[in-house]
Amino acid sequence: MPNPYGEIFKAPGAKRFSAAGFVARMPLSMTTIGIVTMLSQTHGEYWLAGAVSATFALANAALAPQISRLVDRYGQSRVLVPATVIAVAGLVALMLATRYRLPSPILFLTAAVAGVMPSMVAMVRARWVALYRDTPQLRTAFAFESVVDEVIFILGPITAIGLSVAVFPEAGPLAATVLLTVGTALFAAQRATEPPIHPPRTAGGGAVIGLGAVQTVALAFAAMGSIFGTAEVTAVAFAEAHGEKAAASLVLAAYAAGSMIAGLVFGTLTITLPLARQFFAAITLAAVMTWPLLMVDSIPTLALVLFLNGASIAPMVIIMMGLIERLVPASQLTEGMTWGMTGVGIGLAIGSSVSGWVIDNFGAANGFWVSVASGMAALAVAVIGYRTLNVPAAAAERPVAAPGHSARATGDAVQRCSG
Repeated sequence: MPNPYGEIFKAPGAKRFSAAGFVARMPLSMTTIGIVTMLSQTHGEYWLAGAVSATFALANAALAPQISRLVDRYGQSRVLVPATVIAVAGLVALMLATRYRLPSPILFLTAAVAGVMPSMVAMVRARWVALYRDTPQLRTAFAFESVVDEVIFILGPITAIGLSVAVFPEAGPLAATVLLTVGTALFAAQRATEPPIHPPRTAGGGAVIGLGAVQTVALAFAAMGSIFGTAEVTAVAFAEAHGEKAAASLVLAAYAAGSMIAGLVFGTLTITLPLARQFFAAITLAAVMTWPLLMVDSIPTLALVLFLNGASIAPMVIIMMGLIERLVPASQLTEGMTWGMTGVGIGLAIGSSVSGWVIDNFGAANGFWVSVASGMAALAVAVIGYRTLNVPAAAAERPVAAPGHSARATGDAVQRCSG
């Protein structure tokens, strides 16, 4: 029986851009937790660490969609390099401000500049769409990338926290900066698989966040991002409260491992249930799985609960990205995917800052109440916004199928999304 994951890499250049994208995406999992670890060690205040990390996340949430909008218009290689240069400058300035104990406003300012970091998650997936639009391989590719995301979220926190604790406080963010520089340069150099640039007449429409479906997915991603942000900050504080701060990286690795395994399995399944219904089921499961966090009383228990909690993540991301690919105009695909990840960034900012405040005032274990509240918010979004996911908003721009695929297949794929 052929390996579905092996099949997707038969396309020329797929292995190269995926490998480069892996390196370029590592900073995604390292920067926020790296800032938290760095500042909690140098300044000793979780509220400040969480707030500066939230500033980076919010700035990235606001700026990344605009960068992706430029990418859709001018191409990845022309936009990624200058955006990365600015982000790197911001990260370097933040580390220097931390090292020399400059006033707190400078920490916030430099974190905001670093927020220019492009959404490499969207860039990689856009290349897969260019290769496999309207084919079964696209879902497999999305599943593979979700698994890669989780591998990154296993390695990233371990690397960032481990370096900052064992070497020096700024070591984690420094490693993220180096990886961002090298990875983006390698990725931008892969010109053969770069998605085509759409002409102004199709790419010049309004922002895709105006679509109800994108708003629903982005808000759901925001609620789930709040759960992620809470897990990062609370895991570090919980481990420190139990005298084993370095164990936080292993706890977060268990969280990501649960998602990675679920993603591998989910990517091999053939599911006929419409994407909108899959979305609702995944959100419900994720919301329910936040409640066991309130019963955690030790680091091993926390690792186990987060492992089980993580099993709902990858399938949900795969489903949400599939919805965006079906409901967003092809000429604004990168922007649409970035808005999904922007939701995660906003949620990370909310989760890390609110949970940091709760931890400082009520103790580490109580930080998980923010996870429960975020899960309930995600479920509310799914209920209220469900009807928006049944409208094939991008159908008007899908009469021309990708090379080698029929327009009939395109229409059928849009129809499968509804319901």
